[in-house]
Amino acid sequence: MNVLLLGSGGREHALAWKIAASP
Repeated sequence: MNVLLLGSGGREHALAWKIAASP
């Protein structure tokens, strides 16, 4: 999943990572 996020873009990846990290 991380690969897809990275492919989408750094900003989107950061937002997605924060959302995934948030409970």
